[in-house]
Amino acid sequence: MSTGPGLGRPDRADESPDEQPSGLGGPGEDAARAASSAGTRGEADPGTAPGTAPSGHAMWGTTTSGTAENVGYVPTNAGAQPAGPRKGPTQGESELVREALKDAKVSHETTATAVRPMPGRRGKEWPRPDRCRIITIANQKGGVGKTTSSVNLAASLAMHGAQVLVVDLDPQGNASTALGVEHHAEVPSIYDVLIEDMALADIVVPAPEIPNLYCAPATLNLAGAEIELVSKVARESRLRRALDAYDTDKYDYVLIDCPPSLGLLTVNALVGGDELLIPIQCEYYALEGLGQLIRTVDLVKAHLNQKLKVSTILLTMYDARTRLAAQVAEDVRNHFGDVVLNTVIPRSVRVSEAPSYGQSVMTYDPGSSGALAYSEAASEMAHGGAVQ
Repeated sequence: MSTGPGLGRPDRADESPDEQPSGLGGPGEDAARAASSAGTRGEADPGTAPGTAPSGHAMWGTTTSGTAENVGYVPTNAGAQPAGPRKGPTQGESELVREALKDAKVSHETTATAVRPMPGRRGKEWPRPDRCRIITIANQKGGVGKTTSSVNLAASLAMHGAQVLVVDLDPQGNASTALGVEHHAEVPSIYDVLIEDMALADIVVPAPEIPNLYCAPATLNLAGAEIELVSKVARESRLRRALDAYDTDKYDYVLIDCPPSLGLLTVNALVGGDELLIPIQCEYYALEGLGQLIRTVDLVKAHLNQKLKVSTILLTMYDARTRLAAQVAEDVRNHFGDVVLNTVIPRSVRVSEAPSYGQSVMTYDPGSSGALAYSEAASEMAHGGAVQ
């Protein structure tokens, strides 16, 4: 392809375009240009198959985005050590992780045992618990996947025959949005239950996309509930009282989505739940507040809810391309043991896109890496909880 007069070689600007060499090269590059043009005429390397990217380059094919689904960055072995030599601290020896987790203690005697995923069980009917499991999903750090995990675990459990209720305690109402449930100011919501003593049965609505899935929505009114609860009697246990008055026996699971704080709304969720699921992003910042969360859980257990236990830790936003994610995952497993699910949730664009369509990723793109990972994590919860 010609570049036009004067663009190829300034010293030959008076020549016609056909006589000028193409490109922006200078003198002495004719041999390299000839070799390059020979390659473009179809003289491929005999050792390279047609359509194969040259060594050292990624073969993207026809993909249009760098999602985990089409690039293949889905972890096949959670917390696996990347290949090749590693410099610096070995797995479990990170100073930052030891500092972040030094005060985080979990009683392994009261935790459910996570089971290793079994092949071929995804399409089968999952076991249902003998009684309703009320699971609080909390972590005071924002952006670790609390709402995403609440919605997609609930959807996956419901799609395998369980009756599931999602209680949205986050004033942002993102769980309500993802489930396609209306949550504008005029809609009866969990705010009315906590502040106005409305019955929980009066606000629960079915999720339109998935049978067996129900939601107690949150509205922006909940943003002021932290202040209004201060003057209420038994302010820490108002959600527990509402759940006790409600017929939770018709559900197999109640999942409580918490705001990113350790205020009264989260305390109500900890008092209202029997189990605690902690999503942890596979980055160091996600570990810094974990000790504070565990200490809060210990206080709630000592004074307000003796049944509360940390039953599940879910590793989210796992990026298999980085050694950091593998190191954090390994350190968390070393510290918390069997309460950490074997399944990790990879970074996936589909998971982020789904709420904009009022859906969970389970219905938006069931074949995506995020949907498959959440389905496997829910299966671990179902099978692990069935043997308690």
